[in-house]
Amino acid sequence: MDNEERVVQHYGSAGIAERVLAALRAVQGTEAPVTPDALAPLDHFHGGGVIATQALAAILSPQPGQRLLDIGSGIGGPARWIAAKFGVHVTGVDLTPEFCEAAEALTRAAGLADRVRIINGSALALPVPDGSFDAAYSQNVIMNIADKLRFYGEAFRVLRPGGVLAIANVCAGPDGEPFYPQMWAATAATSFLATPDDTRRDMQAAGFAIVSFRDTTADQPGARARSGQQLERETPPPLGIHVLMGEETVREAQRNSALNLAEGRIVTIEVLLRKPS
Repeated sequence: MDNEERVVQHYGSAGIAERVLAALRAVQGTEAPVTPDALAPLDHFHGGGVIATQALAAILSPQPGQRLLDIGSGIGGPARWIAAKFGVHVTGVDLTPEFCEAAEALTRAAGLADRVRIINGSALALPVPDGSFDAAYSQNVIMNIADKLRFYGEAFRVLRPGGVLAIANVCAGPDGEPFYPQMWAATAATSFLATPDDTRRDMQAAGFAIVSFRDTTADQPGARARSGQQLERETPPPLGIHVLMGEETVREAQRNSALNLAEGRIVTIEVLLRKPS
């Protein structure tokens, strides 16, 4: 089994859209509208949820009518939210077939099929033409990718000259290997963390100019302050990522994330890159 197959196996499960919509209706009622905001607690599958998507969109600064690419789009939450908020068209590419099926179903339910397109494919061979996007973004995806240069090279290829790429990512910290499982990997076998310095080098080697490069570790919502025991006692909200991944899986990953952040085993970054004109 190669790495991409292991990643798909880690993330994939049946009936994702059905579980998401059932959870939403159980809380908000059967007649409640399905909107990007209503879905937000469930469909932003990365650290920080919709708040992190808002932060990344702020540095990306999409303009109405632009075409954006979401690399590693998950079940489509950020793509739907950005398309609705900014009046853009978003194409999402994701490796996991079950995520793509769920993304398509939830996009139809939200009435956004004319503005959000989902494609099953690899970030290392993006199934889209050269220079076809004004901007792109990727949230907490690169940790699963060993060939970083190929990832950045593909992103560079599909952007028009002058196009921008916004990245939110987890990097290797200075103080030892992280504890697993994490949300992106059950074990170190599918986790490929680069240091911030190596990340900067790879981005530039792919041809990008770095517009901004910020360590966001201190911004993580309470992760340093919350202990494993606190997380163990907390009851998950009725709407959350545990609907996708399971309550125990999420609890254990959150506990390890808090430890990894507190002990300097991981750091997080937010980057804006530009393809030279």
